Parts: sequence; structure tokens; C-alpha cells
Amino acid sequence: MKEGPDIAQLAALIGDPARANMLTALMSGKALTASELAQEAGVGLSTASSHLSKLQDGGLLAQAKQGRHRYFSLSGPDVSAVLEALMGLAANQGHLRTRTGPKDPALRAARVCYDHLAGDLAVRIFDSLTERGFLTAQSGPGGLALTAAGKAFMSEFEIDLASLSKARRPMCRACLDWSERRNHLAGGIGAALLSRFQDLGWARREKDSRIIHISPTGRQKLLELFPLG
Repeated sequence: MKEGPDIAQLAALIGDPARANMLTALMSGKALTASELAQEAGVGLSTASSHLSKLQDGGLLAQAKQGRHRYFSLSGPDVSAVLEALMGLAANQGHLRTRTGPKDPALRAARVCYDHLAGDLAVRIFDSLTERGFLTAQSGPGGLALTAAGKAFMSEFEIDLASLSKARRPMCRACLDWSERRNHLAGGIGAALLSRFQDLGWARREKDSRIIHISPTGRQKLLELFPLG
């Protein structure tokens, strides 16, 4: 028997079509009930419960009870990162489940990826931060870190770096964008930036969707804040 991480077990959990649909639905960062996930997967409630139990036992899902309902969510940002990377690989290889629809351009432009911004705009932000020397590669969790200039930039934008540095998750992590097939910024900083954009009224999330709408003022401000050379 070969030693090391057993990727086959996780791949089998993710590879089932019904479970893949459930996991994709949870990429929005919103917790869903078993009934809602059954609908997303196109299966009956008893079948959905069996799938959810397997995903939870495999460490991919977390569960919370509120009243009579049980709510399921991804167990953490590491799971969303793997799913986003797999979606990018699938798109790159032409493994698409549906034809391009009316919402597809909006999803590609800006969407939520668990708790951070993804899509064309997010890739631009990542490229701008990298080009201006605000991000640097490092060994260890996340593989990225803010430079001194990057920390100054984030502090000026009212990102609470002190609180983020105390969290268990990496502050910065590159996340492969499934539609752009290049990196966007995840980790604590990625989540904090999206939250800040929303607080400023530059970004608004569409109800029951991963789509993020950017206001005209927000787009102008973001292009000024994250220029490309």
C-alpha cells in the first residue's frame, strides 16, 4: 500500500454527480437545508440525506441545527478552493454541463467564491496587487503574503490586518478562478476585501445567487484602486 494522503477517497465523494451538485450549490457560502440540497441535486430527500452523511463523514461538510431544520455548509475555505480548482480544470478540458445561458456573463464578471470575490474583476484585482508588489510568494499556508507596501495599502483601505492575523486561516491565498483560469485572491484578505466593497455600496450580491453586481460608481472606484500597468 502506498503511503501519503488518500486522494481517491475524497475524489470518490466529490465525483458523484448528485454530491457534486450539492457541493457546487454550497459554493455560495450560504448554508442550505437537506430539502434545498435535494432539489439542487435532483434526488429524493432520503437519497440526499445519505449523500450528505457521506460528505459530512468525509470532512467536506459542516452541519448546524436551528429549530427543526439542519443546515449544511462547506466545512471551510480549503474545500471551496479545491472545488473552484476542479471547476477550472473541468472548464479548461471542455467538460461543461450546460450551454452558456443569460446568467453566464454575469457569473464570469463577478461572483462570490465561498466568501471572497471571483471572476474577471477578482482576477484583475489579484493582477494589480501582484504587479504593484503588494503580494509576494512565501512558503507555508496560503503560499502568499502581503509585503510591507501591501500591508500599508490594506490598512489605508481600512482592512483590519491585526484581527486577520489572529485567525487560523491564511491571510492570503491564490485561488484558481474557474472562468478566467487564472488566480484570484482568497484567504482572510480576499474575504475582507469583498466585505469592504459591500459595506461601501460598490458591490451587491444577487439574492439566491453567486452573482455579485458592481455599481457604476463601484466599478470606477475599483478600477482606480486596482489599476493595471
